[in-house]
Amino acid sequence: MTAGATTHLTVVLLLILLIGTAITIARMRDLWAAVMLTGIYSFLGASWMLLLDAPDVAFTEAAVGAGIATFLMLGTLALTSRRAKAPQGRSLAPLAVVIVTGAALVYGTFDMPHYGDLQAPAHQHVAPEYLSDGVPHVQGGPSKVGVPNVVTAILASYRGYDTLGETVVIFTAGIGVLLLMRRPSDREVKQ
Repeated sequence: MTAGATTHLTVVLLLILLIGTAITIARMRDLWAAVMLTGIYSFLGASWMLLLDAPDVAFTEAAVGAGIATFLMLGTLALTSRRAKAPQGRSLAPLAVVIVTGAALVYGTFDMPHYGDLQAPAHQHVAPEYLSDGVPHVQGGPSKVGVPNVVTAILASYRGYDTLGETVVIFTAGIGVLLLMRRPSDREVKQ
């Protein structure tokens, strides 16, 4: 078996594990176990992204999805009960929405170029500009962006506002959880 076939098989197995973990999380009533499984889900997703040669995205998923999100969910869980309430009734509307949305997303992928296709528009139009701006020039001069690493140049320069927005969202969520977890002071209890 070749290295490419092994990687492909590993990716497929990780996707099957991701689907199984997601279904298990959705069916659980023990919230603590569900929080732990979401951390496992994030690590499986990070592993999948790492195999697809996206280490920066994998690192972010592991840090945010498994680290910070699990911490925030455990903090929230400390304020609630450990078991989820049983559903009052069964409605097929949420299942229908998920199926229709999933089918639309799968249908949207039919026009996409194959993974790694060198004739894809991103490789023909976007990548050359990023590489010419981000890679230091052969004559020894600095890159146009001023950062020697291409991935860092894209994240810090081209996607700077996006990265800032993501940081603000995570910071706001953390502050919200800290405000929810604080103990009321004696003055607040008397009022």
